[in-house]
Formats: sequence, structure tokens, C-alpha cells
Amino acid sequence: MKQIQPDNTAYEIKEQEKGNLLICFKGRMDIHSAAPLMKDIFAMLSAKKPSAVSADLAGVSYFDDFGALVLFEIREFMTERQGKFGLLNVSPGMRDILDQIRFDTCIRCVPVKKKRSVNMVMRMGQAAIGEASNLGFMLTFIGSVISSLIHVLCNPKSLRTEDTITQMEKTGVDALPIVALISFLLGLIMAFMSSIQFKQFGASIYVASLVAFAMVSELGPIMTAIVVAGRSGSAFAAEIGTMKISEEIDALTTMGFDPILFLAIPRLIAAVVMVPLLALFSNLFAISGGMMVGVFMLNLTPNTYIKQTLVALTLKEVIWGMGKSGVFAGLIAGIGCMRGFQAKGGASAVGNAATSAVVSSIFLIILFDSIFAVIRSYLR
Repeated sequence: MKQIQPDNTAYEIKEQEKGNLLICFKGRMDIHSAAPLMKDIFAMLSAKKPSAVSADLAGVSYFDDFGALVLFEIREFMTERQGKFGLLNVSPGMRDILDQIRFDTCIRCVPVKKKRSVNMVMRMGQAAIGEASNLGFMLTFIGSVISSLIHVLCNPKSLRTEDTITQMEKTGVDALPIVALISFLLGLIMAFMSSIQFKQFGASIYVASLVAFAMVSELGPIMTAIVVAGRSGSAFAAEIGTMKISEEIDALTTMGFDPILFLAIPRLIAAVVMVPLLALFSNLFAISGGMMVGVFMLNLTPNTYIKQTLVALTLKEVIWGMGKSGVFAGLIAGIGCMRGFQAKGGASAVGNAATSAVVSSIFLIILFDSIFAVIRSYLR
């Protein structure tokens, strides 16, 4: 009999046949005796290495959850070594305590292993594979869009006209107020800042030329495209991404519909048609903002301001700006739809798709605008 201090707790080890051990506990099994009991018993079990252990609780006078902890640790010790563990002479009070802590079903929580850090070479390789996959998806998507556009040209009735008109309203009409406000303020700011410099040379009349030329050629198409990218590009990605996550696109494919023709083409056509018109309105509102500065600050008459604007502008400049807007619209709608079709995972994938669509669209708008600037310099 091994005595444990304090509280006169004791236990006795009895060796049975075939490597089985019987541990007879005596006295109290509580918070004070739990640690010494586990220390002695584990040392003994490690030395003897039994194949089965039984705990006899007939001599236990007091038993609480710390006593249950002792039994739990012994059981886990034997389980880790493919051994068996059993209980003998368990009183109803002890059984109630064991049931409260779910002794029969409780298992030890396994600590989560620390994730191994990925080295730089692996990260570069994963990034390269991801970019190659994105490039392949983009080429496939572009090919599908071109094929669907050819199909629409050959079979105009295949175009979902009502959906296209709805997308025109969302992309163009609903965006007109914010485009008008931004363009008006931008024209006003440009006119105000340029008037400070032109006044020094008595050339205030050329404020009208500067505002008109800058807006029609560059700022009008760019600002309109950025607003549309933030509004419609993100909406395209979110709508199609939600359909992809909820497997609605798979349902369309199962029913025999082409998802590109059904979802992407109406949005693409709506954007290409409406964004150049939005850019035209943007130019008008910007010129109006500049005219306000010219009339109220530079003492120009509205007639004089309008005449100078018409002198500075040509039909070629207007067509050039609207043509760039059409290209920007195609980029915005294409990127938005492609990011939507790329969405994978849960709800966060929809937000990621919308964010990626806006960022990619703005980058491509600036990139293509710089390309157009170079092309224009050679055309002149």
C-alpha cells in the first residue's frame, strides 16, 4: 500500500495475469491528492508497461472532479500505448460526477500543430502557377466572349434584349447624376485654377479652350470610366460571383444555356453603348462648370465662352474621346464579368471579386489611355 500525503490518500498495485494491473484507491481523491497520485502512478506505469489497467474505487471515501481527472489521465496514458482501461466498484455518486464531465465520451484535445512557414521559392512558384491559371482563364473567357458576339451578330434574336435594356439603364441612366456632378465640379476646378495663371497674361478667354480640350480628349473619358468601374464593374462581378457561388451558373449550363451569352454579353453591350454617351454628358457638364467660372469670375459672356469652346473643339476630338470611352467600357464590363465567373469559395469570394474587378479595371483604363496617347502623338 502506497501512502499519499496529505489527506491520508493511498493506493495499492496488484499484478494480475497477462500483464494486467489493478490499482486499488483508498481515501480521498480530490484537488490535494490528484497531482501526487498522477506523478506516482505514471512513473509506475511507465516502468511496468502493462497491457491493461483497472481502477478499483471501492475504498474511496471522497471523490470529485479532480479524482475524475486522475482516472481520465490514466485512461489517456493507456490509450496512447494501445492499452485498455476499466473501472471497478463505481458508486452512484461517482458515476454522476463522471457523467457530468462526460468521462465515457470525452477525449483529449490535440494541440494544433504550427503551420510550417513557406519559403520564398515556394511562394514564388505558387504565385507563378496562380498567374498562369488566371491567364489561361482570361484567354478562355475572351475566346468565349468573341464567339458569343459572333453568334449574336449572326442570330440577333439570341440576344436577351430586355436584360440588355435593363443593364443600359443601370449602367448609363442611373450613373448620370454622379457623373454629371463630378464632371461639373472638375470643370469648375480646372477653370478656376487655370484662370489664375491666364489672368496674368490677359488670356482669360483661353480658359474655355483648356477646359473643353482637356475634358473631351482625356479627363472626360477617364473620369467617366472610373465612375462606371466603381459602380457597374463591381456590380457585374458581385452579381455573377453570387450566381457562381450559389451554383446558379451550373444550373444554367445544365439547362442548356450558355452562361457567357446569357449573362456577360448583355452587360458588355450595355456598357459599350452607354459609357460613350455618359462621356459626352460628362463633357457638357464640365464645360458648364468652366463657363460658370468664366461668367462670374472672368467677366466673360456665355456667348463668348461657348464660341471659344467651339473654336477649340473639333468633331475629330469628340469622336476620339467617345471611341476611347467605348474601349474603356469593354474593359470594364469584360473584367467585371470575368472576375464574377472566377469567384470560388464562400461569401468573401464575392467581395474579393468586386474589389479585384474595380482595381483591375482602373489599372487597365490608365494603361490603355497611355497607349492611346502614344498612338495619337504618332497620328498627328
